[in-house]
Amino acid sequence: MTILVTGGAGFIGSNFVLDWLADLQESVVNLDKLTYSGNLKNLANLRCDPRHIFVRGDVGDRNLLAHVLDQHRPRAVINFAAESHVDRSISGPEVFINTNIVGSFCLLESVRSYWSGLPPADQTAFRFLHVSTDEVYGTLSKDAQPFAEHFRYEPNSPYSASKAASDHLVRAWHHTYGLPVLTTNCSNNYGPYHFPEKLIPLMIVNALSGKPLPVYGDGLQVRDWLYVKDHCAAIRRVLDAGRVGETYNIGGWNEKTNIEIVKTICALLDELRPKIDATSYAAQITYVTDRPGHDRRYAINARKIEQELGWRPAETFETGIRKTVQWYLDNSEWVEHVQNGSYRDWVSFQYGQEMVT
Repeated sequence: MTILVTGGAGFIGSNFVLDWLADLQESVVNLDKLTYSGNLKNLANLRCDPRHIFVRGDVGDRNLLAHVLDQHRPRAVINFAAESHVDRSISGPEVFINTNIVGSFCLLESVRSYWSGLPPADQTAFRFLHVSTDEVYGTLSKDAQPFAEHFRYEPNSPYSASKAASDHLVRAWHHTYGLPVLTTNCSNNYGPYHFPEKLIPLMIVNALSGKPLPVYGDGLQVRDWLYVKDHCAAIRRVLDAGRVGETYNIGGWNEKTNIEIVKTICALLDELRPKIDATSYAAQITYVTDRPGHDRRYAINARKIEQELGWRPAETFETGIRKTVQWYLDNSEWVEHVQNGSYRDWVSFQYGQEMVT
């Protein structure tokens, strides 16, 4: 048996592939375009594992998708493929529209064609699981109830708008064509292999480099934080037992302000990698102009997945952030390769020059 994972060289996708193959014998076909944040070095331990089949390609390439689906005959598709950084969506929204909306449409159409040709029993067992974000719901006031699955979509950035559109496409392909879909909307992930443009890895990397720790506005924006390994476990649970056509919100039950996150990281680094002069990394915190349309608060109500499927996160924020900081301290070579781009050279060496064009 085989599953197809799109975007499996990115942060969440690569963690999912690693966890899947650590626990199961089922093969993974990993389709990834290898944009700037796609890093096959995340999956270096699978280089000689025959269960991991890597295909470089775009979810917008319907000819390639048809070939991959026909050749490997997956029983499920898990779609992580997306442009995901809000700041980048503000400065360059077009690629987010192309990947997150048009790419999702092309993937859905390709999967629908493949699924329609399966024997009836295989059609019934097949699943298309679409991985999305809590940002589609917009922003919450300080005392508002956390996002639940029935909340209205009110996206406020080009990124969240493109993800909201893809969620609606997935829903429509189920209701119109009967495609057996599942959708998950997660809160902010953190953990190993996180590209260091996002808040937590950026603060760790900048702190160790002696650079400023930039905090938007007053730093009191609130996010719910989810350890990536918990997220991967939740996706597997939804894939196994989720009700077709349903949406499941996945959260960590960890609402924290951005400034609280940064100060926690500084305190852990003070403990685990103290400066020679014994000063605190917190002295590097610098407040910068807030970004346009910055949502004030996200929070996930994850009761549905707990009550229906029995999933809760295994990590508290305190245990998860300690593991994350320690991982970055233990994997400085990975960080260096990402920062200087040499992970692209590694892909070229391992897979051939055509892989990095």
